[in-house]
Amino acid sequence: MSKKLVWFDARNLKDEEKVLPLVYNLRFENLLVSHDMLERIKAPHKMKLIVEVYSEADIEELPKEVVVLSRNKGILREAKAKGYKTALHQNINDGEDMNTAWVDGGCQDYLVVEFKDSTNIPLELLIARLQQTDTVILKAVNSVQEAEIAFGVMEVGSDGVLFRSEDLEQILEVNNFMSKEEKGKLELVKGKVVDIQHIGMGYRSCIDTTNLMKENEGMLIGSTSEGGILVSSETHFLPYMELRPFRVNAGAVHSYVWAPEGMTAYLTELKAGSRLLCVDTEGNTREVSVGRVKTELRPLLKIEVEAEGVNINVIVQDDWHIRILGGNGEPCNASTLKPGDELLTYICPGGRHVGIKIDERLKEK
Repeated sequence: MSKKLVWFDARNLKDEEKVLPLVYNLRFENLLVSHDMLERIKAPHKMKLIVEVYSEADIEELPKEVVVLSRNKGILREAKAKGYKTALHQNINDGEDMNTAWVDGGCQDYLVVEFKDSTNIPLELLIARLQQTDTVILKAVNSVQEAEIAFGVMEVGSDGVLFRSEDLEQILEVNNFMSKEEKGKLELVKGKVVDIQHIGMGYRSCIDTTNLMKENEGMLIGSTSEGGILVSSETHFLPYMELRPFRVNAGAVHSYVWAPEGMTAYLTELKAGSRLLCVDTEGNTREVSVGRVKTELRPLLKIEVEAEGVNINVIVQDDWHIRILGGNGEPCNASTLKPGDELLTYICPGGRHVGIKIDERLKEK
């Protein structure tokens, strides 16, 4: 599981006793402190400390596992010579500062940058300049919105952010954002098609996202909470229409689609801004945002699959161009499937209320 790097800036807090205990109990794992704070703070063992130092004397007796941060190149050279990881803190107000940042920052383990202007062009230039180095770039931000933008710059985004705020709601928002940024994994299994039925007309929904999906990605769609079948994104050749790599032609309107944090949603509940899981053929997941849901009357096809002793089904548009991802990750045309074919499925304990897993005796079929 990978996640974006967030340093919480604990320097200059007006109310350490209120803010730090909250930070300690959330997802924050990196804490920036000034050298004079070391004696009074009691950060949990999970937290890595970044220590701002103001003189070479400050480096003496620092624990070897800390990162030394400074605006002074001489201090950083000394720290590096003593075996510490180092971080250059650089304000960027003009082109000269920009050149200093990438020349001097490229010699450090980390480069922390603060920009005078709100444009992200300087950050883009730094990312481009330093992409062939091992330097980790962090942008100073004050809100979750600024953090999300920084992580999205030039697709790859900033490696991390230095977050500073005493607003408890903003701290919680950044904590939630870190949770969303984590990429997870689901265990997909091969299921065998046991029945195919043409069930007549009904409403189906296409999920259009604000992201671009790959040929091995799609969404888990199912008629019951016991599991879903991996329906492909529209990324494979179609003879009569252009590809739409932002879309999954998901299924009938009653269907579940899998969402982050173990949740599900009905297709009818989705709207612009809803968050769903994009899943690839290896089970790797990432969050995507819904841009639009398009629901239309179409002929429907029921595909029933048995996997690990559990029977699940998905109802999709009855058409050749709907693709389901096969047992080996290959795209299979829905209307040509037959009993015995293998499809990628996800099996889980059933029973949900408003999308949340609950423990109750419940049978769906």
